[in-house]
Amino acid sequence: MTESVKSDKNYATAVILSGIFGIFGVHHFYCGRVLHGFFDLTLAIVGITLLQFEDVTLTLIGAGLIFIDVIHTVVVTFMLLVGSYRDGQGKLITYPGQKL
Repeated sequence: MTESVKSDKNYATAVILSGIFGIFGVHHFYCGRVLHGFFDLTLAIVGITLLQFEDVTLTLIGAGLIFIDVIHTVVVTFMLLVGSYRDGQGKLITYPGQKL
């Protein structure tokens, strides 16, 4: 069994970024998960762009991408809240008082 190491990333900052800017992946960039952040940002940009078209199919695809991004953000925010989310170096971002 590997021992968990505490991240130097601030718990409150990560949760706030996830809650406010979650669909744009800002919290992933903060946590050092850059590729994950680019993926989230791309999902949001493509989804929002596709919503602008009058074609029903493109609008539905855009709405689907936004929906996937929102669900993903809710899951990551929950993981942050319970102290089970890891930063880009594999260290746990712990809530105040969390035992490792």
